[in-house]
Parts: sequence; structure tokens; C-alpha cells
Amino acid sequence: MTYTDTRDTGAKVDFKTAVMNGMSSATGGLYVPVEFPKIDVSKILKADGSPDFLKAAFEMAKPYVQGEIPDKDLEALIKDAYPFEPKLVQIEDGTYVLELFHGPTCAFKDFGARFMARAMSYFNKDQGSNLHILVATSGDTGSAVGSAFHNVPGLDVTILYPEGKISPLQEKQLSTFTGNVRALRVKGTFDDCQKLVKTAFTDKDLRQKFRLSSANSINISRLLPQGFYYMFASLVARAENPGKDIIVTVPSGNFGNLTSGLIAREMGAPIKGFVAATNSNRTIPDWIATAEYKARPSVETYANAMDVGAPSNYERIAFMYSLEEVRRLFAAYWLDNEGIIKSIRACKDSTGYTIDPHGAVAYKAWKDIKNGALDALEGIDITKPGITPNRPEWAGSAKNAAGVILETADPAKFSAIVKDATGSEPPIPERLQKLMALPDRSIPMENNWEKFKAWLSANL
Repeated sequence: MTYTDTRDTGAKVDFKTAVMNGMSSATGGLYVPVEFPKIDVSKILKADGSPDFLKAAFEMAKPYVQGEIPDKDLEALIKDAYPFEPKLVQIEDGTYVLELFHGPTCAFKDFGARFMARAMSYFNKDQGSNLHILVATSGDTGSAVGSAFHNVPGLDVTILYPEGKISPLQEKQLSTFTGNVRALRVKGTFDDCQKLVKTAFTDKDLRQKFRLSSANSINISRLLPQGFYYMFASLVARAENPGKDIIVTVPSGNFGNLTSGLIAREMGAPIKGFVAATNSNRTIPDWIATAEYKARPSVETYANAMDVGAPSNYERIAFMYSLEEVRRLFAAYWLDNEGIIKSIRACKDSTGYTIDPHGAVAYKAWKDIKNGALDALEGIDITKPGITPNRPEWAGSAKNAAGVILETADPAKFSAIVKDATGSEPPIPERLQKLMALPDRSIPMENNWEKFKAWLSANL
């Protein structure tokens, strides 16, 4: 498979180069496959007709690594990456929650990070120097990457997170690593962290000194494997809802997860359309509504993993589709903190299901759409929470469609918010309980490029 650059379509690189570089150092652009091959869905079905997650992962990954990772090695890589699976849970008639928190760090990013770590280790095994991974996180990316890369030979990881802007449990997951993984707590926002990382990748001095790569959704090797669970879940939903459209509602911040869904759809996942559901950081909904993309400073919310004012993967979406194509495919929705609390409470009261703040945005978006929000778009004020005034091509079938809501993290990671909404704390998984007794090893860092560069030069 050949990969090109969102800012230079003349660029052509292989999978290894795209993975190990993370992004183009020449242009600052992101790598994208030049094609998205359709897969033979029959190859991933079990005897009873249900999809096999590991087979789906293999068949979807195979064309993107063809000629670089032999089938036998790819099968072993996938089996090692996924001792867990996504779970599709029906909470109401025609409405499902796709639970993506059954991995080691209880967040969806385990799916991408574990595949990426193994791919990087595979490609790095014959190198004479360490590969240095830089990653900015607004919540769960860092812990997933840290867990996936911890003690992997030949790889070092530096995680940047915004001090005071993630949940205490999320911070424990980041600040307690040892060995080849370290965390920097930056006095700033996620966007500040991301800017420091992106600047490092385009700095010639650092590039000459170190081999650098990324591990958030900038890196294509984290984006592609997230498509595995879209294929799996949409096939399950289709089997249980024959003849109905499948609409997937995605909590969205940096828009890597939704881009993975687009890739899965291009490869044959039976998904009719998407709902981009975000918090008060409504950059993409506003773009869809006004045709003007305006990156902006991020706003702190209860759904902190989506606190992104300048989503990196806007660049990939705009590369893959025209705005009119996006409008035909997407509905867009945003919710403020008050709405998040109300949605967590409403989901619990209505269905008995405890949902996290990110999933709660998606739940409210889907409930409104099922109740006819796309039929009453006239006069909508895009500065107020709710649906964006765009009618996708699937709007007419929305009320009868089967909806899949992505639940991206265990609600226990946001215990205080969930308790405020429902009156009770969600149970904390044992693997998270063990973290609370570990010492904090995070390193303070100013939001200053020269100081960050100096630290990298002294410590990598």
C-alpha cells in the first residue's frame, strides 16, 4: 500500500515510513492511504454468521501492510494486541452501545495503541537506536499509549498532558509509569500540548538528533486499527436489524475515531452515516454548518477527552471528502456541561445503563435524532447546544434506523461527574484500583517551546 501526504499529494511512502515518521516532517501533513480496499466480509464471519473480531482485524489490516508484514507475522501481532474484544450492548429497541473500554486502560484507545506499538516494535527490531514517541493527550490517549509501549525494547515514550484538565484517575494512569515511559504535565491546554509535539516533529535540530514518531491519531497506525470495531459492530447490528440503516454516533474531539469509522465504511462496513457528537468545542459542527473551518482555543468540559479546539483529523476528513460529501454523510451535534449531566442521568433513568460523559453526548445526540431533530432544522442557532442545521442524505430513515453509540471509556474514569448525575458512583475495575496507590512521577513543564526542546535534548 502506498501512503500520501494531506499537504503534498505527490508524496508517496510505504507503511513503515508512515508509521515510523508519524507525520511528514517536510510539510507537517498527515499520512493517508491512496486507496481504501473493500474486503470480502464473508471471510470474517463465523459458522453462525456472526463476525469474528480477530478475523475482521486481520482482513482489514492486511491490504495496508501488504509486502511489509507477512500474513503469519500480522496474525501473531493482532492476536497479541487483542486479548479483549469490543462488546455491543442493546440498551433500547434499535439502540446499541458499543463498549470499547474492555482493554487494559479502560478506553477505546487501547485498540489503536496496542496495534501501533507492536507495528513499531516490528519495524524497529533491526534499528541501532531507540525510536522516541511523542504524544499529546486530552485524557485517555496517553495512558493507552503508555500501557501499550511500556517496557517494549527500542522504544521510548514522552506523554504531554494539560495540568489540572483531566480527571484524577486519568492523571494517575499517566503519572505513574516508570522505565521507558514518562509524562510531562504542561501548564496549558491540550491544544498547547499538541502544538509542542507538532513543532518537535518539524524542528530540524531535533530530527537530526533523534528518531521521532507520534502515537496519537496523527499516526496512521493508530487510526487504521480503530476501524476494526466499526466493522465488527456494524455487522452485528445489521444481523439483528435486517433492512434497517445503521447509523453510528461518535463522541468526537480530535476526530481520529470518526475518521477510523469513515475508513471502515469505505472498506465495506454496512454503515449508512455518522453523527459527529462533540462538547462545547464545536469546531467541526460549525464547519459543517457554515462552510468555514475556524480552529479556536479549546474549552474545558466534563467530557475532557474531547476538549480539542483544533482537531488534527479535520485535515484527513477534508482530504478524503468534499464538504458537500461530508454534509451528505454526517449529522453534527454538540452539548454543554449542563447537557452532559442531564444526558448521563436520562440514560440511567430511561435504560438503566450508566454511561460516561463522552458517551452521554452521543446518547443525547442519537435520542434527539431518533425523535425527529433532523426534521426541524429551520431557525437553529448554532451557538446553542443541539443539532447542527444540516440534513444528511439518511435523515429520512433516521427514526427507524438502528443506532450504535460509541462508549469510549469506562464511566469509573469520571466517577465524580457520574455520581453528580446519577447519585451513585460507578464501580472501579480492579486494574484501575491498583493505580491509586502508586506514586506520582510526572514532570512539570512550562508551555514554552524552547524549554520543551531543551528538555527533549537533555533527556531523550
